[in-house]
Amino acid sequence: MLEFSHVSVSCGHTPILEDISVSFPAGQITTLIGPNGCGKTTLLQCLNGVSKVTAGHIRLNGNDYLKLPPKERARKLAFLPQVRTIIPVLPVRTLVEHGRFPHLGFSRKKSKRDVEIVSRAMNFTHVAEYADCCVDTLSGGIRQRVFFAMVLAQDCDYIVLDEPTTYLDIRGQREFLEMVCTLREQGKTVILILHDLNQALRISDRLLVMNDRTITAAGTPESCLASGVIEDVFQTQIRTFTDGKEKFYFFL
Repeated sequence: MLEFSHVSVSCGHTPILEDISVSFPAGQITTLIGPNGCGKTTLLQCLNGVSKVTAGHIRLNGNDYLKLPPKERARKLAFLPQVRTIIPVLPVRTLVEHGRFPHLGFSRKKSKRDVEIVSRAMNFTHVAEYADCCVDTLSGGIRQRVFFAMVLAQDCDYIVLDEPTTYLDIRGQREFLEMVCTLREQGKTVILILHDLNQALRISDRLLVMNDRTITAAGTPESCLASGVIEDVFQTQIRTFTDGKEKFYFFL
């Protein structure tokens, strides 16, 4: 289990998040939802070092996560950020292989197992056909799947995805979320930020609702809907429909 205990984050002398305590159960999909600017990305960026933790602790399976060496963190938790200002001029396979770096020795010589893991990640994300293409020549949607493959090549039990469907069309979003659900079936713990409430409600085991830089609610999608907290935070009304097999949500 990943646990934040009384975590505070500041930028310079300005507090951004204060006294956040929340847990992410192993083997589940937990999705953070909330209005823009409420602190979702800042909270998760504590895990990749972009946000500076000024108080509190983060524990992963009982260990102090922030005291682990960076290479050891990268063996346990993989992070796909929302924004990239630089797109590498590298072949797809080479970029995906970067995901194996935390597991390689000084020489960075890849074993047969490393090669197999990279190939498996590329096949899983459907980017194997682009193996020899440079990443900067690909569309935004395909690039996103390539970066996802690189994250999966880290072969971590914990996977953090910040707005992973941003660059994808409707079909691409559906396929991406199907891959996320498959990862859960494989025993992975997936932590997401999503702005699409329909997606969050349909695939998540657990929701964290944030507002005004604090955790407003945490629970199953059903319990968060029943409490009315999602309607309050997003200032909307939610109607639920079903076709007998699946639920659909309409926002007024």
